[in-house]
Amino acid sequence: MAPNTTPSSGSASPTASILDAPLASVVHPTAARRPADAIIVQGENTIYSDQYITSTFNNRGADVVVQEGGRYVIKPSVTRFEFRTQRKVPKTGLMLVGIGGNNGTTLVATILANRHNIAWHTKSTIQHPNYIGSLLRASTIRLGLDATGKDVYAPLSELLPMVHPNDLVLGGWDISGVPLDVAMKRAAVLEWDLQRQVAPYMKEFGAPLPSIYYPDYIAANQEDRADNLIPGNNKGAHLEQIRKDIREFKATNDLDQVIVFWTANTERYSDIIPGVNDTAEAILASIKNSHDEVAPSTVFAVASILEGVPFINGAPQNTFVPGVIELAEQRKSFIGGDDLKSGQTKLKSVLAEFLVNAGIKPLSIASYNHLGNNDGRNLSSQRQFRSKEISKSSVVDDMVAANHLLYKTKAEVEAEQGVPMGKGAQAIKGEHPDHIVVIKYVPAVGDSKRAIDEYYSEIMGGGRSTINIFNECEDSLLATPLIIDLTILAELLTRIQYREVTSSSDVEFKPLYPVLSLLSYMLKAPLVKPGTDVVNSLSRQRNALETFLKACIGLEGSSDLLLETRIW
Repeated sequence: MAPNTTPSSGSASPTASILDAPLASVVHPTAARRPADAIIVQGENTIYSDQYITSTFNNRGADVVVQEGGRYVIKPSVTRFEFRTQRKVPKTGLMLVGIGGNNGTTLVATILANRHNIAWHTKSTIQHPNYIGSLLRASTIRLGLDATGKDVYAPLSELLPMVHPNDLVLGGWDISGVPLDVAMKRAAVLEWDLQRQVAPYMKEFGAPLPSIYYPDYIAANQEDRADNLIPGNNKGAHLEQIRKDIREFKATNDLDQVIVFWTANTERYSDIIPGVNDTAEAILASIKNSHDEVAPSTVFAVASILEGVPFINGAPQNTFVPGVIELAEQRKSFIGGDDLKSGQTKLKSVLAEFLVNAGIKPLSIASYNHLGNNDGRNLSSQRQFRSKEISKSSVVDDMVAANHLLYKTKAEVEAEQGVPMGKGAQAIKGEHPDHIVVIKYVPAVGDSKRAIDEYYSEIMGGGRSTINIFNECEDSLLATPLIIDLTILAELLTRIQYREVTSSSDVEFKPLYPVLSLLSYMLKAPLVKPGTDVVNSLSRQRNALETFLKACIGLEGSSDLLLETRIW
């Protein structure tokens, strides 16, 4: 397909219409361009050069020994690091796997509307393009106090030099060969007047690049869309074609960096089989031999790793089998996932944390939702639904495990029963709320997803509390800002290097660990460094990202102590 690289012009549609005349669109604050050096830190921990921002950061931790009788012995620790961030923002391309789907077309149209400053009529008002819903573009961070003692906030995107979404060069693959302007109409996500104006720009993209289709991995009801395929059944040949596509996209558009993003259908889980996908060597051999347990998303991930470009998985399946993670480690190539966290699950991670931190004990969490887009259609198949169920169900695990006053640990339950617990979730988690997830396909509601949650909890004296929540949201309009954030952050993290400050002056800077767990805020089932705990708490995920970005400019993490307001 021909990627659209037209620079921002401020014009509306190339097709003249009386509907365009009165709009005179202004640039929304979330889409505005601001100076690259909007935030300057003047301090001993921060050095600016033409090429880098170099900062010194004290990582403060604590080593804890739990003794008999419930006593805790704590030894504070401090490790000093230097971070170095390349200031020049590279020309960046985003290649979407599933660009012709609801999320893909919505993202392309949104960026085009912002790039060309296209406003449109709704049934009640004139709507201006924006990036509302983006953590980076539409949220702020507290920097400190001004001279009058008032808090000062700045856009999160201004902490470090980041790609502006309008500048992303777009392209990608899809198993459906429908041109993007037609695919946008098929998705039926956007207002008609916006579709009308953005369609000529969408049409310039033409059809997506041919993609990979392995029928066993997605629902049978997707077969009628699969008319734009890389030919044959040779997975090794498919891998090489995807690598070639990435190289050509990068060269044709004179790009410095490319991010590959999976926003295609949810796949079934792959079985983890020794000698097939458990090591880097095994997964490469399995692709070469076209093994059945190699998913399309895994082929795209491996292609990206071999080409040295970041790959983000926005769906719930286990794309990153152990062999893929090992390959990323070997190649020092960045990966991140899994599954976009846009609505029900994001709310659940907040409410569950609130209840447990308030000393209230959730006994059960029942989640039901229905939707009518193609994602819902694909998830109507049991094996694909199971992937989604797994990613949605794990969201409360770390919050429950953090409070052994409310929930018995695995060891306590085993001691009560006198025998080790059987297989299943309880054997891993100890006492845990009953947690069920139901997803139904209802075509009539289209992209407007309905979610119903019931939180049934124990309160003082054996009492019970029930909280019911009904949530209606437009699925792709919530997902698109997350894709933008993940893309921008993934690119930024490729420009950040670190080293531990030691007595030796010859320690070299090196890249971050390949698994980008700093992306967790936007993901249901965050991929983390093997052997480390997953953090699902939304507040902890946001705080980790804020603290890291601040560390890169020599500032300490967020503090709500406000000591100056609590002393004389």
